[in-house]
Amino acid sequence: MEERRFHVAVVGATGAVGQQMVQTLENRNFPVGKLTLLSSERSAGKKMRFRDEEIEVQVATPESFSGVDIALFSAGGSVSKALAPEAVKRGAIVIDNTSAFRMDENVPLVVPEVNENDLTWHNGIIANPNCSTIQMVVALEPIRQAFGLKRVIVSTYQAVSGAGAQAIEELKAQSKAVLNGEPVVPKILPVKSDRKHYQIAFNAIPQIDKFQENGFTFEEMKMINETKKIMHMPELQVAATCVRIPVVSGHSESVYIEIEKDGVSADDIKAVLKDAPGVILQDDPSEQVYPMPVDCVGKYDVFVGRIRKDLDNDRSFHLWVVSDNLLKGAAWNSVQIAESLIKLGLVK
Repeated sequence: MEERRFHVAVVGATGAVGQQMVQTLENRNFPVGKLTLLSSERSAGKKMRFRDEEIEVQVATPESFSGVDIALFSAGGSVSKALAPEAVKRGAIVIDNTSAFRMDENVPLVVPEVNENDLTWHNGIIANPNCSTIQMVVALEPIRQAFGLKRVIVSTYQAVSGAGAQAIEELKAQSKAVLNGEPVVPKILPVKSDRKHYQIAFNAIPQIDKFQENGFTFEEMKMINETKKIMHMPELQVAATCVRIPVVSGHSESVYIEIEKDGVSADDIKAVLKDAPGVILQDDPSEQVYPMPVDCVGKYDVFVGRIRKDLDNDRSFHLWVVSDNLLKGAAWNSVQIAESLIKLGLVK
């Protein structure tokens, strides 16, 4: 029997994540029968390659989704809020990469390695979690299943590509300026800053997104709330500090966890992660083997290392988690959700 092929739309196709979505569809040999590339008026008319053809990018309108089976959105929350319901009305399943629907109780927030079954109750829209949340829960879920999980404290070291193409260019331009002894005039980072912008070259900025009244940033609150929702653990204690560093791609995270079981060793944690889906264990201190962002770029997996027991708390451990924020953190997780929908027979 011939494999069914699907009409797929990518909204925000010319952006950093959109381009990765198109590339991932090709690399995964996703069963695309027709690909529609959509964007704002500014990018419409550009041409992008998919397989052996050039496809012209069109302006995204409600009518663009007629006949579309699966729509991958990555064009900003306001675009998703306006167009995702229109796509659903026309029969498409929307996989949205923005924060627009993530905390909506009627919308599943999915990382396939963790909560694939949540796809079964979608109402047309599925949310793709925040990039830094995705890689963390992929690493933590196998530990939770084996040993329970009570508390998570994470500090992130996030790449500038998470803030978009302009932030990448700003890092490159600032780095050249500093090395040439020229003045630096920051204009982009931190994104969504109310007042000030700061130099990212040779620096670390402890702000990603806007500050909330509780002193945490919106990015930190995303990690806190999304982790609880994905794991179905509203009682889980989670705290986050999110920092932007001068790396182009690949988010890194230092994660402290408290588990429920006694008598667990670091080797026990490693054994569980060694066979976990979507995880690659890189942990050999004697040979200085550990994950680094420069090595994870272009790879779909989540890399985990530096696993060690806390010196003061027998039920606590420290992990170092690294992943390509544009792939597993965005484009690949979205396409992976689409693959899961097909596997589970949920695409009409």
